Amino acid sequence: MAQIANTSASAVTTQAAAASKQQDLAFEAQAATALPLPAHLVHGQTLGWDYAHHGLTPPVALLYANSPVRQGWLAGAATFGQRTLPANAHTRRYLALRSHAWTRGRSFELVQLTPNFLQQIDADFCPILRLRLNDQPGSEQQRSIDRVRDDAGYAAGNLVTLSRSANQAKAAHNWASATALAHSLQQGPIHSTAGLNAEQWTRVATLCSFVTALPHEEAARIPLHVLPPNRLRLFNPIQALQALVTRQLATPGWSQRLARIEALLPGDKLRGDFNRFVLALAPRVLAAQHLNREEEIRWALEDAWTDPLLQRRWTLFALQLSPSQAEALVQRAAAKKLSAQQVHSHCKDSATEGWGLEQQGFCTAAIRPQLH
Repeated sequence: MAQIANTSASAVTTQAAAASKQQDLAFEAQAATALPLPAHLVHGQTLGWDYAHHGLTPPVALLYANSPVRQGWLAGAATFGQRTLPANAHTRRYLALRSHAWTRGRSFELVQLTPNFLQQIDADFCPILRLRLNDQPGSEQQRSIDRVRDDAGYAAGNLVTLSRSANQAKAAHNWASATALAHSLQQGPIHSTAGLNAEQWTRVATLCSFVTALPHEEAARIPLHVLPPNRLRLFNPIQALQALVTRQLATPGWSQRLARIEALLPGDKLRGDFNRFVLALAPRVLAAQHLNREEEIRWALEDAWTDPLLQRRWTLFALQLSPSQAEALVQRAAAKKLSAQQVHSHCKDSATEGWGLEQQGFCTAAIRPQLH
């Protein structure tokens, strides 16, 4: 009897599951045949919903009548009530960034770009101005998130924390335009523009070069005037190797680690040229050994690259490597724990996934609604 009862119960459950499956298929069919909705509408409603999910109120400017953000916020508030998620400073910054992107029609990648990601790319100092960041609205040193490539949207790998004034000055500049501007200011008679001098524009240019696919010979000749910020994707393998080697001198034991990297190089000539490059780099950094603060050590490493001899020796070494050899060296060094930071490798297609390059960083015209 027990076995029969269990069989009967199993049959009923199976019938219920089949009915549920048919309902799910009906919903999926409905979603598949639904007319695409304006992306602006869908993203706005989702944004408002997420504000409500964290028990926060969207900016007043987004709560106008018939606003998609308002619609999503009211629907979310009715759904969640008091059952909201906690909202820390990074969550608030994340929602504010999404609001900023939505009002400008910019694409915003929602899978990898999260509050936790913003926490990982946070910084205490602006890498361009080298001034301490704050959260005072309207301050020139106010913390802001910049899209390094202006032709891409808000996505992991394309974002950096800058001061408000550096962000505004950089605007739509890229590697080529920032480099030309820096060279022009170095020639004079004008020595600053948009509040940045030639040295600061050089840092902007270096920052932009990281996310610009350049010919290997060109990338190998770029001095490392600014170290890559955390989680920024480096499109040029030789710059990844350049940053990995330079960072070695920030912590004790660098001589042994550089010797191990040198041992990974094929051929005596290449190892000899690498050693001569290190001999040019080390004295510039050793002179700053009295420095205790992390940012000062970082700046000393960056300033070492103003030495023409150092740059010549690096270029001589780097041009003997191919892009694939440089990338393999970075991966081997990381595998042997010779990198001060974690190294994540991305294939060509996934490196810019979610960047919205096809639409120059703007949202698509329409998307299909998702039924939940």
